[in-house]
Parts: sequence; C-alpha cells; structure tokens
Amino acid sequence: MSGAEIGLALSVFLACTVEAVEALTIVLAVGTTRSWSSAIGGVGAATLALAVIVAALGPAITSLPIDVLRVLIGGLLLIFGLQWLRKAILRASGLKAKHDESQIYEEEAAAARAAGAKPTGFDGYAFTISFKGVLLEGLEVAFIVLTFGANQHRVGLAAAAAGLAILVVVLGGVAARAPLARVPENTMKFAVGVMLSSFGMFWGAEGAGANWPGGDAALLAIIPGVLIVAVAIVRTLSRTVHPTPPKKHQTTPTETTDQATVSA
Repeated sequence: MSGAEIGLALSVFLACTVEAVEALTIVLAVGTTRSWSSAIGGVGAATLALAVIVAALGPAITSLPIDVLRVLIGGLLLIFGLQWLRKAILRASGLKAKHDESQIYEEEAAAARAAGAKPTGFDGYAFTISFKGVLLEGLEVAFIVLTFGANQHRVGLAAAAAGLAILVVVLGGVAARAPLARVPENTMKFAVGVMLSSFGMFWGAEGAGANWPGGDAALLAIIPGVLIVAVAIVRTLSRTVHPTPPKKHQTTPTETTDQATVSA
C-alpha cells in the first residue's frame, strides 16, 4: 500500500468516525426517549436512500477523465476541508464552543420528550429525526468515500475504511449505551480538516497540470505545512481571546521613600 493510499484510508476513517459519532448521538437520543423500533427504522430507510444515491452518482463520477476528476474533486475537497478546518480553528482558539456530544444528546432527548406522548405503535417523530440525522451525516460520508476513492480509483479501499469507522462507532455505542463523549471529536475534526485541505490542494494542482516534486511524497510536506499554518492561526487567535495581562508595576524602595516624603 502506497503512502497516498494510507493517507486516503486514514482520512476517510477519521472523517467517517466523526460523522458516525454525531449520527449515533441523534439515534440514541430518540431511541431511548421515544421508540427504538421507529428510530432503527429511520436508520434503515436512510441507509437505503444513501445506497441509491451512491449507486447513481458513483459510476457518473468515476467515468470522468482523470484530469477533470482531479480538478473537480480537488476543488470540492479543498472547500469541504477548509470549512472543517475553519470551525476546528475557531473551537481550538476559544472563539467557538467545542462540540459536546453529551450536551447534544441532552438537547435532542429534551426535544423528543417535548414532542408529545409516545404512540403505542409507529413513532413518526423518532423515525423522522433518526432518518434525517443519519441521512445528513451519511451524505458527508458518501461524499468523502466517493471523492477520495474515485480520484485514486480505490473506491473499495475508501468504502472499507468508512465501514470500519462506522462499525467501531456502533460497537462502542452499543457497549457504552451512551453518546461517545470521550471520543476526541474536536481534535479529530482538526486533523480531518488538515487532511482534506491538503489532499484537495494536491489533487487540484495535479489536475490543472502541475507536477509535484516527488509525486505522492509531496504530501509529506503539504500536510505538515497546512498543520503548521493552522496551529499558528490558532495561537494568534487565542491571544485575542485570552490576552496576556499587563505586568503589575512593582514599586521600588526609592519610589516608596519619595512617596512618603511627598506625603509628609
């Protein structure tokens, strides 16, 4: 497995783990407070809808010429990655509240309880909320799998990485029976933002006709470079949120004597 393929699998795994954790929180909230059968039904319906979307878009994307595909996918990944990175930078610098799965779970559970009495059979509220949450998060997973996989002609590898991420999150959720609040989600989003932005720049430039020195090995310089810039921005913004307090002026013995003389 090449370095680019390892980077592909790692990026897809981390991104899909984040999306799966967010979807799991929603399903757990409506399942525990409303109806598990209806919530799981929403998950199944969303999964079916995602399968249809992927089946329709997958062949169309992979049939594009490689240079067009790289420019398109590179641009989309760069836009998508910079959005993730912008939010991660704001959270890391304290300008935006960090993502808290426990708080989100409580908010979703409270909304579910306020939605009215639970029906004895099918629960439309639990089905709809679960369907919407899984579909929205799943669309991001599908986008990441298709873009990464199609560009490298390794859709199978990207799908396997995504499947492994989802399996790990689901098993963790079943074992904990609670939202996975201990998952370092904010740190993972920072890493994913760096990876997506780096691959977007790399593939977009290649599609436009640029030749990176060292080929795929150039990613070993691009990724750390993006990370260094992002960390520098975090530190700069952190100073505006938590400015260094001014040093207190310490009165010297001479100044104390002078002040006493004046007072006298």
